[in-house]
Amino acid sequence: MARETKSVPLADLIRFSRATPFWISLLLVPLAWVGALQGGWTVVLLPVVTWYLFSALDALFGRDLANADPDAPQEALYWYRAITVIWAPVQFCLLFSLIWYVPQADHLGTLERVVLFFGVGVITGTVGINYSHELMHQKNKMERWMADILLAMVLYSHFRSEHLLVHHRYVGTPKDAVTARYNEGFHRFYPRVLKQSLHSAFQAEKKMLARRNLPWHDRANPFFKYGALQLFMLLLAFLLGGWSGVILFLVQAGTAIWQLELVNYIEHYGLTRKHLGDGKYEHVKPQHSWNADFRMSNWLLINLQRHSDHHFKPDRRFPVLQTYSASDAPQLPYGYPIMTMVAMVPPMWRRIMNPRVRLWRANYYPEITDWAPYNKAENPMPG
Repeated sequence: MARETKSVPLADLIRFSRATPFWISLLLVPLAWVGALQGGWTVVLLPVVTWYLFSALDALFGRDLANADPDAPQEALYWYRAITVIWAPVQFCLLFSLIWYVPQADHLGTLERVVLFFGVGVITGTVGINYSHELMHQKNKMERWMADILLAMVLYSHFRSEHLLVHHRYVGTPKDAVTARYNEGFHRFYPRVLKQSLHSAFQAEKKMLARRNLPWHDRANPFFKYGALQLFMLLLAFLLGGWSGVILFLVQAGTAIWQLELVNYIEHYGLTRKHLGDGKYEHVKPQHSWNADFRMSNWLLINLQRHSDHHFKPDRRFPVLQTYSASDAPQLPYGYPIMTMVAMVPPMWRRIMNPRVRLWRANYYPEITDWAPYNKAENPMPG
């Protein structure tokens, strides 16, 4: 007697097919192993595909101006949510299997190993930290744990505290370290943010505990969990690959952090909220983040480039983030793959972006004639 099979509802098949493009990140996983097994020029496949191929695909397939229903029921988002949840175990297995294999692979030279793990860092930064960003915004405890695990794999666990408690509250003001100031090159921005974001994240958690009459060293402080998770990742790297494994782990972690802060740099460069006096600022609007709606890079980055809507409505899951026209939000001329590369060349970046910032200021805040206070990199504006 034939075993009875259960048919999949048509609606589920349709939902899965619509979500499939956002699963494109999984194609990067075998490329890492191609580099590890073959060596030679193949170790550069990951950055070449992530930066250059997707830049070309953006040019070929253009923009996606369609907006999903922002009130779509949660069950309709199941297959979109699934890719962000499964990525943590996928990345964990990829990273640590490579840390075990590569140090003992005789066909790989030192330079090949470093370049390969630089490419792995491009994955863990471009995809892993991006997915952790989506997960940390959710109320589900399991999803938030997945976010913490992903961030621990790149030694940047405090990003969750900094992003949720500082960045979203103070974006577009001098109190937000990761809002890049007008004319501030990435090479000045990067070391400043590395120092300030860690400090502001710890202070934010300390204040949260103080409101509950708890000291900073109470075990409820997530920094203890951050430290334990990061220590576990380092110890595992050592057990699997020895000191070579630890060094390769640090190479990918450093690359991932650099990738994250490049994205942070371009997302709000030169955009500020109007100061209303007494230390208060206008509410966050779509105009306070750069928007980009290039189809292919948004598939890879799960709509991160629709950043204007993310800050306007932080509780929206990525499939229902809205894109805006140029009249409602400032537009990047290219997707993140190209813009992050341009950011590494400050004169080129200023040539492309400074005129856009000046136009943004003229369009949205023609009444402001003195922008100097808004360009401060550290201190809040006077009341």
